[in-house]
Amino acid sequence: MEATVPDERPSAEGPATFREVFAQHEFRAVFVAGALSWVGDYVAKAAVTLLVYQQTRSVALSATAFAVSFLPWLLGGPVLAALAERYPYRRVMVTCDLIRMALMLLIAIPALPYQVVLALIFAATLANPPSQAAKSALMPQMLSGDRLVLGLSLNSSIGQAAQVVGYVFGAAVASIDPEVALLFNAATFALSALLVRLGVRDRPASMAPAHRTHLLRETRQGFTIVFGTPVLRSIAVLVFSAMLFSIVPEGLAAAWANEGAKGGLSTGAAQAVIMVANPVGFILGGLLVSRLFGPTRRMKLMRPLAVFAPLALVPALLNPPPLVVALLAALCGFAVAGMLPMANGLFVQALPNGFRARAFGVMATGVQVIQGFAVLVTGLLADRFPIPVVVGLWSAAGVVLMAVATLRWPDRQTVDDAIAEASAANTEAPHSTGRPGKGGTAGAPEPRSDDGHRRHAVT
Repeated sequence: MEATVPDERPSAEGPATFREVFAQHEFRAVFVAGALSWVGDYVAKAAVTLLVYQQTRSVALSATAFAVSFLPWLLGGPVLAALAERYPYRRVMVTCDLIRMALMLLIAIPALPYQVVLALIFAATLANPPSQAAKSALMPQMLSGDRLVLGLSLNSSIGQAAQVVGYVFGAAVASIDPEVALLFNAATFALSALLVRLGVRDRPASMAPAHRTHLLRETRQGFTIVFGTPVLRSIAVLVFSAMLFSIVPEGLAAAWANEGAKGGLSTGAAQAVIMVANPVGFILGGLLVSRLFGPTRRMKLMRPLAVFAPLALVPALLNPPPLVVALLAALCGFAVAGMLPMANGLFVQALPNGFRARAFGVMATGVQVIQGFAVLVTGLLADRFPIPVVVGLWSAAGVVLMAVATLRWPDRQTVDDAIAEASAANTEAPHSTGRPGKGGTAGAPEPRSDDGHRRHAVT
């Protein structure tokens, strides 16, 4: 049975409600599963970092244990994410959870050499790109219209909340017994796998076996459709530009707290308030903007919020105390979260079904690389110039960049045409062809393969 195609373009209707989104039982299962695994991930980061430090007494190796979780995205995120296109999304998510559960149980073995711990952590995080890509591609199959936008906002917000809760809880538990924190993480993955397996219905793979080519070629097609389609390219530029400056206060928080005026706070407290400010602002911005404003108003707010986000950090030039720095970072996070769900919603609507996981891999990898680049460059600059000057001028450059990005934003008709083209491709093609056609969208549908699978047409 083939589903109909809902109209998911932004309209003048009122915003979706939390009740409407959580009424979808599949979304509830994925939301809770994601929250569990995210909290577990951040608990594990805190635990492994401490575990390695206890063994080696080396700050560098401890930092390596933290950073290794980002390597899979940097080394092969798009390729790993492309795997999610080849198999049913539910199976990918469950399998990745079970793999991570098993590896966390191994890491929790007492007295394991730190070299083995690092290798196992790297192996466990290899499951992150396909799992997150499958989840991202599954979202539009569970929610439609403005419910999709609110669902994306809820997912982003719970990820930020999980970061705060996971780090605090992980640091507390790990200080007593790191192995207990790792066992807790394994348990969250087990529960996540169970929730997804029981709460999400099985769907056929987005890409039928008959249409598979070489994995690297399929990965390249993900880059082609993101950067070869004007609307998708504009969204990618907007998102990447936002990540280029919003991460900087968090990344420089430790040095900023140690070198700057404390405003009556201890160094640790100053670092903490700066680090948690952006996630807190992000949570508030994502929930309030998505809930209070309808789709049409959010579309109009996207560009002003995009420019305001770096503008909020420019007053750092005045070398304010940590609490004011935290307020500026929170305002930046609020603005980014206010425009990001709408951008994400447009992105998934303008994508043909068969490219969603691969496109997510491209975007997620770009976000990781750009955030790392921003912290690295501003950190190097801060070795030569005062941190407030570096952050203030970096953010001022961000205002210019965002202004250019918003001026080049496609008009409403171009956006509507891209969404309509993707919707038409989804309706016509029973299977993903795995090939971009003209303009980066799916090409002409190929004959149905012998396995008889048909795709559920969603935008």
